[in-house]
Amino acid sequence: MKLIPCYLIMLGGLAPLACSQPSSSGEMRDASTHEQLVLTYKKAAQQDPMRKMQPAKGVDPSVVNQPTDILSSSDIICYNGTATLVPKRAILNLPVAMQARLKFQPGSKLITWTDFHALNRGWISTVEVSRPQAEGNEAFKEEISTRIGKSTNLVVATYKGGPISVLPPKVPVEKTTAQTESTP
Repeated sequence: MKLIPCYLIMLGGLAPLACSQPSSSGEMRDASTHEQLVLTYKKAAQQDPMRKMQPAKGVDPSVVNQPTDILSSSDIICYNGTATLVPKRAILNLPVAMQARLKFQPGSKLITWTDFHALNRGWISTVEVSRPQAEGNEAFKEEISTRIGKSTNLVVATYKGGPISVLPPKVPVEKTTAQTESTP
C-alpha cells in the first residue's frame, strides 16, 4: 500500500513539468487544398524539361545491343566444390596442371569472385591492371610480364579487386605511302 502513494506523489510532481515544455513538433499548418495542389502541379508541368527534349534519331540501341549469354562471355573456374565466373581474357596465365579447373564440376556451388579467391589464394594469383592496360592501350611492364610467364599459379587480371578482361596490346599502325610509278 505504500507504493501507490509514492507513485501518486511522483506523478503529481512531474505533471506540471511535462505540460510546461513547448511542443517540439513546430508550427501547426492547415493541409493543402485540392486547388493548391492542382496549381502546384500545373507549375511543375510547365517547367518539365522532358517536354523540351528532342526524340532520339537513329537505330534503337536497346534492339541492337541485346545482352548476350553470361556463360558465353565468361570463363568458369571450379575447384573443391565451388565455382566462379570471370570475364573472358581475364586469365593471363593458365598452367597445364590447372586446365581441368576451367570446367564446371556438377554439384559445385557458384560463389562470387571475392569469396572464391579468398578460398583459393594458394593457387590463384592476381595482377592489378590499369584501365589503359585492360583496353590494350598500354603494355605491361617488363617485370610483370616475366612474373606472369614464370608463375606456376593461375594468374587473373583484376581492376580495383574485381576480374577484368585484358585486350591484347594495340600495335600502332604505320602509315605507308604507296607510291605508284607511272609506266610509259
